Amino acid sequence: MSKTVVILGGSIGGLHVAHALLKKNIKDTKVILVSKNSHFYWNLASVRAIIPGQIKDEQLFQPLQAALSRYPTESWELVIGSASAADFDAKTVEITLPDGTTRTLPYHQLVLATGARSPSPDTPWKAPGTYEQTLASLHDTAARVASAQHIIVGGAGSTGIEVAGELGYEYGKTKEIVLLCSGDKVAGGSALADAAANELKKLNVTIKYGAHVAEARPAAAAGEGQASKTEVVLASGETLTTDLYLPTTGLIPNTEYIPAQYLVDGAVVRPVQVDEYLRVPGTQEVWACGDIVSKPRAGFFYTQKQAVSVAKNVEAALAGLKPAVAKGPPVDVFACAVGRDRGVGRINNSIKMPSFAVWAAKGRTLALPMVKTYIDGSVA
Repeated sequence: MSKTVVILGGSIGGLHVAHALLKKNIKDTKVILVSKNSHFYWNLASVRAIIPGQIKDEQLFQPLQAALSRYPTESWELVIGSASAADFDAKTVEITLPDGTTRTLPYHQLVLATGARSPSPDTPWKAPGTYEQTLASLHDTAARVASAQHIIVGGAGSTGIEVAGELGYEYGKTKEIVLLCSGDKVAGGSALADAAANELKKLNVTIKYGAHVAEARPAAAAGEGQASKTEVVLASGETLTTDLYLPTTGLIPNTEYIPAQYLVDGAVVRPVQVDEYLRVPGTQEVWACGDIVSKPRAGFFYTQKQAVSVAKNVEAALAGLKPAVAKGPPVDVFACAVGRDRGVGRINNSIKMPSFAVWAAKGRTLALPMVKTYIDGSVA
C-alpha cells in the first residue's frame, strides 16, 4: 500500500524536508507539500529589499513548482492553501484552498512546518500571505521608505537592528532614522549589544532606549497635499510622530489549526510541543521543525538542522524503524548585518565575531545565493 507524507509549509523547513525525502525516492511513497504561498520566499533578505533598487523580486521569490518538478510526477503534489484544522487521531488535515473550499488530506506521516508570522500583518519580514500579498507588502513598504523623511523602527532585536542598519546605510545622511529599544541595550542586552549600538550610531541611526511601544495609530488627518503620518505612543505616555513606522517585534507561531493539547502550555504565543526527536508528544507520526517550534529559539540555523533530523526520522518511521535524537547546530551563532558593509555577531555567549566576518558570511548578500539550493534541491 502506498504511503503519504504531508508537509505543511513551503518555506525553509518544509521545502528542505520535501527535498530530503524526494531525493531518497522512497518506494510507494508520495510527498504532498502544502503552502499558502506559491513561491519560496527568502525572507532573510527582506530587511534590504525594502530599500528601493537593492534586490530584484526574482532573487527573493522562486516558484515552488520549479523546486519539485525535478522529481517523478507521481512522487509529489503541491497544494496551494492553508492548514485550517488537524485531527491527529484520524490522521487527517483540512486545507482551505484559495477559492474558499476545503480539502481533507489523509496522511501516514505529517510534518508541521508552518512557521511564524509577524504581529503586524502589513510588514514583509515574514510572508504575510500569498505570493501576491507578500510581493505587494514588499513593494508598498519600499515605496513608503522612499518617500518618508522620518522613519521609526520599533523593536531592537535582530530584525530591528538589521532594518535600522539598512535604512541608516542608505539614508542616514538624508533622513532621520530612529530605533526604539524597550530596554537599556539593543539585542536584548546580549554580548553583541554594545557593538551593534556603535555600528548603528556610525550610520546616523538614533537609538531611543526605554521606549516600549504601547500603540501605533494614524495621526490627525493631514492637510491637502500633505502625506499622512503615524503616531507611535510609548508606554511612558510619550507620543512620537513619524512619516513611517516599521514594527519588528515578536513572532506568532502559526499553530491555530493544531489542537490545543499539543501546544506549549502557559506561553503567551503557543508553539507546538516536541520531544527530543522533534516528534509531537502523544503521536507517533507527527513531526515539527522551524519557527513553529521556536526551540531553543527561532532562527535559520536551527530550522535547517531541525529539518535534517525530521526528514531522517520520517524516513525511519516509513521503514518501521525507531527515530534518532535530533541534533542542533554544533555552536550557537547569532549574527546581524548592520548595513551593507558591516555586521556584529557572537559564537555561543562569549566569542565575538569580527565585523568583517559577519559581513562576509551574511551582510554581503544576506545569503541570497542559497535560494538556488532550495530550488535545485542541493540544500538537502
